[in-house]
Amino acid sequence: LQLNGGWELDFFGKHDGGLNAAIGQLHAAEAEADAARVLLATNVVRAYVKWALQVDQYAVAERALKQRQEMLKLVQDRVRVGLDNQLEVRQNETGRADSRTQMSALQQQQDAARNALAALLGQPRLPDDIQPPSLARLTTLAVPEQMDANWLGRRADIVAARWRVEAARGEVQVAKSQFYPNINLAAFIGFQSLGLSNLTKGSSFQWGVGPAIRLPIFEAGRLRANLSGKTADVDAAIETYNATVIDAMREAADQSQAVHAVDRQRAEQALALRAAEGAYDIAQRRYKGGLGTY
Repeated sequence: LQLNGGWELDFFGKHDGGLNAAIGQLHAAEAEADAARVLLATNVVRAYVKWALQVDQYAVAERALKQRQEMLKLVQDRVRVGLDNQLEVRQNETGRADSRTQMSALQQQQDAARNALAALLGQPRLPDDIQPPSLARLTTLAVPEQMDANWLGRRADIVAARWRVEAARGEVQVAKSQFYPNINLAAFIGFQSLGLSNLTKGSSFQWGVGPAIRLPIFEAGRLRANLSGKTADVDAAIETYNATVIDAMREAADQSQAVHAVDRQRAEQALALRAAEGAYDIAQRRYKGGLGTY
């Protein structure tokens, strides 16, 4: 019946290094989980907006098909009274077929977008109560002209890469400490006898305390190789961190420029829309005044 105890004297920081490495790995794993959540949310939003875009494009294609059908009817009436020939009819029939083909492709893209969104939500099919949003109701976020570098430091992938560096440095500290002696204090107290009847007698009582020293005498090659490997892991983690920062800067710059480019495109499209509406109004007035055909 014996109680044992031990205490390892960490003179050279082995346990501190191991603790730092474990903390770094823990924080890196948490940051990577955050990065995965951000990526999932981004893909869900992207799929949702893409679905809305395809719905609006399908509505435009329906209007175009209706216009082509009206044009075909007008041409057929003109052919019937001898004002046009069959070539015009065939050309308009080709345009109508092209519109139907485009609508079929857009419908397939809508189905694919719904399936992709369902997969991102972890479901076999999209619930019926989820309806596509209206593009007109979506609002864009304001993007500053210049972004501070501290903003990039909040990205989860950069945080994870930084903690991976800290974890690798902790492993180097552990590897260095293995070159030094390992000193432990061990103690025991209790009773020992050949029979239970003699267990509690005074002669059965025993105790002991003393140090235990381990010297890495014949392990220099293995320890040096281990330290070299851990040092290389630090260098690799630093390069991974640098690459992550560069990629983050590139992605942020690309997306910022894309947002500003889209804003400029929207402004030009608004001008083109107003010009087209003005031309349409003029054409209507000419038709009502007898100066133009339907």
